[in-house]
Amino acid sequence: MNQSNQNYRNYQSDQSNRSDQNTQRNQNTQNYQSTQKNQKAQSDLTFLPKHGYYRNLRVYRLTEIIYDITFYFTQHYLQKGDRTIDQMVQAARSGKQNIAEGNQAAATSSETEIKLTNVAKASLEELLTDYEDYLRVRGLAQWQKGHERLEKLREYVRTDAFLNEYALLITKMSDEETCNLSITLIHQAMYMLQRLLETMQRRFVTEGGIKEQMFKARTNYRSNQGGQSYQNYQNTQSTQNNPSNRNDQNNQSTQNHQNYQK
Repeated sequence: MNQSNQNYRNYQSDQSNRSDQNTQRNQNTQNYQSTQKNQKAQSDLTFLPKHGYYRNLRVYRLTEIIYDITFYFTQHYLQKGDRTIDQMVQAARSGKQNIAEGNQAAATSSETEIKLTNVAKASLEELLTDYEDYLRVRGLAQWQKGHERLEKLREYVRTDAFLNEYALLITKMSDEETCNLSITLIHQAMYMLQRLLETMQRRFVTEGGIKEQMFKARTNYRSNQGGQSYQNYQNTQSTQNNPSNRNDQNNQSTQNHQNYQK
């Protein structure tokens, strides 16, 4: 008999443990679902797009190098007082600076981002013609497609080694070689900027501008607020309609009345 009672108590204890485990699993599931819902709600409220840091863009690094080479070139191969010096340096600077400004403006204005990126591309186009003019009026060669040195140069400037060696390299080059190096880099940078502009256009078409993102975030917020209010109402009604809760409330009322009579 004692053994039977012990077995029964063990059975009850096992059932109780299982019930506790099921309750804990349900609670974990509810917590996970609540966390996911909160994360989604926070995501819906975020409307400022995230963009990579412009200094990590290879095209920005190229425009920095173009600026450095242009500054060196104008100081060593153009006569002091030549207006072309300021024009070339400013064009090189504009190509670099407008990439940075456009990237930073992207969070609040797709239009400004596209406009400034296009200005950077146009500035490099202006600088390109200055280098081509320098070669032409002085009777120097502009290396064309198929030129042996041009093909090797194109391959070299794509390497990471070039990024670290260009400052020393230009001190050993002639004006013709420096011009052709700059022309090669400008062509590569302009190609990258064109691809970047195409990406911006696609993103604008698929995601919209900042006003659309703001409207979407506001709509999601109001929708979530309304849904939360309705959920709170349902929880209240469910609590009130629960027989167990009603019995507890009635018992409490009876107890309060008895205490009052005493």
